[in-house]
Amino acid sequence: MTKLTKNRKAAFEKIEKERLYTLKEASVLVKEITSTKFDASVDLDVRLGIDPRKSNQMVRGVVSLPHGTGKQTRVLVLCTPDREEEAKEAGADHVGLDEFIEKIKGGWTDVDVIITMPSVMGKVGQLGRILGPRGLMPNPKSGTVTMEIGKAVREVKQGKIDFKVDKNGIIHASVGKVSFEPAKIVENAREFISMVNKLKPAAAKGTYIRSLFLSSTMSPGIKIDPKGFDD
Repeated sequence: MTKLTKNRKAAFEKIEKERLYTLKEASVLVKEITSTKFDASVDLDVRLGIDPRKSNQMVRGVVSLPHGTGKQTRVLVLCTPDREEEAKEAGADHVGLDEFIEKIKGGWTDVDVIITMPSVMGKVGQLGRILGPRGLMPNPKSGTVTMEIGKAVREVKQGKIDFKVDKNGIIHASVGKVSFEPAKIVENAREFISMVNKLKPAAAKGTYIRSLFLSSTMSPGIKIDPKGFDD
């Protein structure tokens, strides 16, 4: 069994095991129990009452967080030469097509989001085996296959995130950084949960949001009361 560090032990002691916290309380507490030297991410884990193996219960979507994620999102745009300037002006980190397709085939995936356009999806589709498992495959549903290249780049840079439920029925999402004020963490988390609620599948029965945990990169999870989410 792993021995708890002094800081981690102190963090566990601050969390009341049986207590369900409000989102406001959890947003303050997560800052208190995080003692990393870097600006840790604040993450939300949402367990849903669905069966993700059934296609009619898949939950996937995109949401623009009002205060962004606090992360520098590295964006690659795969487009035709006539759209390269638009992508660069919008803030894309890498822009091109064939040369980047070859780089990716060679194992390079040093980006967070890939945006492309419908006319080149034939070429991009060849990369499915590499990009799919890494969650990098462009998808029209998430707005990463689009003719509005500049708009898509700006939205991603400003805090638009793509999320989907995993095989265990859990959605993991970063909703800020420990350096954020608690109010900003609360507003980002509420926006995220609101979108998850809107995406509730018609086939889902019983309790939809089973549990909510807020944590930072190195902290234990703080259990939030789903019913008291707006308190």
